[in-house]
Amino acid sequence: MEDREKDGIGGNPRKYVWFTTLYNARAYYPILAVLFLDLGLTLDQFVMLNLVWAATIFIFEVPSGALADTLGRKTLLVAASVLMVVEMSCLLFAPKDGGWLLFSLCVANRLLSGLSEAAASGADEALAYDSMPEENREEAWDELLATAMRFRSVGFVIAMVIGGLLYDPAIINKTLPDNLEISAELAHRLPVALVLMQAIACVSITLGMIEPVRKIGGNAWEASQHAMRLTLKTARWVFTTPRTLAIVVIGLSIDSIVRNFATINSSYYRMIELPAWSFGFIGAAIGLGGYIVPGIAARLNKRFSTWTNFAIIAGLALTGLIGVMPGNSYWCLLPAALLMMTMGFLAYTISRSLNKAADSSKRATVLSVKGLAFNLGYGLFSLAFSRSLASTEGLGADNALRQVLLWQIPYFVIVVGLLLWWGHSRLTSGTATS
Repeated sequence: MEDREKDGIGGNPRKYVWFTTLYNARAYYPILAVLFLDLGLTLDQFVMLNLVWAATIFIFEVPSGALADTLGRKTLLVAASVLMVVEMSCLLFAPKDGGWLLFSLCVANRLLSGLSEAAASGADEALAYDSMPEENREEAWDELLATAMRFRSVGFVIAMVIGGLLYDPAIINKTLPDNLEISAELAHRLPVALVLMQAIACVSITLGMIEPVRKIGGNAWEASQHAMRLTLKTARWVFTTPRTLAIVVIGLSIDSIVRNFATINSSYYRMIELPAWSFGFIGAAIGLGGYIVPGIAARLNKRFSTWTNFAIIAGLALTGLIGVMPGNSYWCLLPAALLMMTMGFLAYTISRSLNKAADSSKRATVLSVKGLAFNLGYGLFSLAFSRSLASTEGLGADNALRQVLLWQIPYFVIVVGLLLWWGHSRLTSGTATS
């Protein structure tokens, strides 16, 4: 009995670690863009799908939190896992070069993925936290969170490497007898099949969780309305407080461009003629390199103002954008890695600044508003990027991508430069009051 108390209700904390690891460590991440391209989509169609994904999360993030608090966190986690199974099935069985059927299944995949992300967001941590014994709960939670982060990091590295290797039929066939060689089309489905098995495991894990007894007031509709009113109220505070407005707007202007590149990076790697098996190793190396970013970001944020850190981040991002633009040699990997690791520096700076600006009564909702704004910004930039690619398709896929990467540079300089100029006084005149 004592062991059960220590492990939490129903072993939920331990199951949370396995769930968050299997749910997030997806083997198709390093080859995400080329996976859709090899199925028969164009790059602009793939980028457009990211708008669908971001919009779905934007719309359902707040209601899903309210549903988790009323219908139960376990219910939402089971739903997220089942949605993951269906989204992976759509991708696994989508017909290659299937025209509108292919595109429809890919849209369904992105919609279901967004719904699943929204359903799981926060519900997993809330369930694990509420399942822990009240005595020394904060210390135990810190330890559990650190364990979960370590498991996710290891899972991410393993998934990156395996995903890239499975996607390359040449690598797989080297290990198989001649009479068992597999086709490229089958190899391209293997990372998705692996993630489908993880999704089934997530369903099993979440079904085995136990909902802690807690007081639930109202119903799902009332809770959703309350959550929406709270979010709108907090959003008004964020966007009418000069400091928080500057943090969010400058942050999303940089994040939307950098995150878009991170989404299409496998298509970029293919353009510079890297073999598919290397994509996973590159992703794993960048992920491991990201371990040093928080330490550097912490030192710079302690030494310099928020505005100065944004200026440093903008300079690093611009260096990366200029460096990746030629897309004609392996050396372009260096600015690509710089660009993606800049995301960690940006995330740390924004989180630190917003947590400092908001009081505890609204801090979680402020971060939620930030997430909603960032998804909206990312979705809109994905739309613009997609339309730009479509307008240059006569140049050929590689040249079209180079052209749009070139256009990003003046856009970034003008938009981010103006926002930094506008935000200087707002980010150097003291902290916001709540």
